[in-house]
Amino acid sequence: MALVAVLKNYNKSFWTSNTIELFERWAWYGFYLAFPIFLVSSSETGALGFSNGEKGAIMGTGSALLYFLPVITGAIADKVGYKKILLLAFAIYASGFYMINIFNSYALVYFAFVWTCVGGAFFKPIISAMIAKTTNDETASIGFGIFYMMINIGGFIGPFIAGALLKLSYEYVFYMAIAAIGVNVLITMFFFKEPGREKDDSNLFQNIIQAFKNIWITLQNWKFVLFLVIMILFWTAFNQLYYSFGIFVDQWVDTSLVYNGLHAVWPWLAETIGDNGTISAVSMTSMDSFFIIVFQLMVSAFVMRFRPLAAMMGGILVLSGGLGLMFATQSGWLILLGVLIFALGEMGSSPKFTEYVGKIAPADKKALYMGTSFLPIAAAHKLAGWLSGDFYEGISDKYFLLQKEVAKRGLNFPADFSEEFTKNDFFSQAAEKMNMSQVELTNFLWKSYHPSNIWIVFSGIAVSAVVFLWLYDRFVIGKK
Repeated sequence: MALVAVLKNYNKSFWTSNTIELFERWAWYGFYLAFPIFLVSSSETGALGFSNGEKGAIMGTGSALLYFLPVITGAIADKVGYKKILLLAFAIYASGFYMINIFNSYALVYFAFVWTCVGGAFFKPIISAMIAKTTNDETASIGFGIFYMMINIGGFIGPFIAGALLKLSYEYVFYMAIAAIGVNVLITMFFFKEPGREKDDSNLFQNIIQAFKNIWITLQNWKFVLFLVIMILFWTAFNQLYYSFGIFVDQWVDTSLVYNGLHAVWPWLAETIGDNGTISAVSMTSMDSFFIIVFQLMVSAFVMRFRPLAAMMGGILVLSGGLGLMFATQSGWLILLGVLIFALGEMGSSPKFTEYVGKIAPADKKALYMGTSFLPIAAAHKLAGWLSGDFYEGISDKYFLLQKEVAKRGLNFPADFSEEFTKNDFFSQAAEKMNMSQVELTNFLWKSYHPSNIWIVFSGIAVSAVVFLWLYDRFVIGKK
């Protein structure tokens, strides 16, 4: 009954904001989890056929801006008004998704994704601010819990549907994202109520300058800065779920056993999300959000007994184990187990990051510290983009490794991929010349070049974050 009583305290603006968040996450993650595969897959499938280096540059730059620009866009929203900025964000989102769908050159796709991320940067500070404005000390804890749940419900539904739509065409994924944003336009126009704002006589330029001054104030605390630098390592490893995992599954993992197991229990679901007896990489990745929806309350109840920093270290260590399993095997079921372990680690560490920043911030500077805590996430996206680019390609990309093998054998192929000679053309012709089926060639490359070794790098980065956090806790925080 206590929970029911608390739920009754939330007003219409609270539920409207949460609904907007759900559809925005639906659109974003439905697109974002398919995006790296769309960028690098063979062009005759409707994808773009870019290199991993190009993919990493596009995603790393745009995503970094998505987390850095709220420093500015938040100040703009406070001055101009939340409703106007929401509608602007959705206009940028929809046009960005449309442009990515129709563009096919590297420069134009790069621009379109950065443009889309600018829309996300306008959106990001508004809804979290609305949750803060529509809750109080008694309702904030459950209120932000509901908000986090909405994020993950949208983060599961979007990719789950995208995985089914990929059977038809990549363009349907973009249409889905645009449609979800369209729903948000209607909700915002007819149901979103502008919150009250404190009178502010300063102009917009002064607000933006003040936002940067606020960041500078927090960066005077060297202990806090050191903590943020360490957390760049965590977020870099964490982001490989989005940057590299889908491509790894798409190129190396046999998901037919997962499809068959699901089909035996729920044929309709397997046939809906499956294609030719396999489960798409996007659907496999979406299970991270599904596991969070199912287990978040239990994990939160377990880790609440630990200090935030200790919970973070434990969570990141668990996450590193899941990350290792996700990239160390070709077994679809073991991959899913890795995603589950990864999700458990994420649930134990990611919320505690926010809690820890709130605890160490001076009472009169909590908002400043919380805003600055996005900086390591922005930096980590840029680093994750680089790591998932040429670095990942040299160790784990199937087509790059095949190029090494055919060069070793003295087989002649065009130097570059094109519409006339795609990645799939290269793979099928190489398999024919090497007297192998495509499955046999994939397994040969797996055994000969060990692309799974990338798990050592990704898990190692996460483990290094744990080690540095322990040293930080022991010698910096523990030092009197």
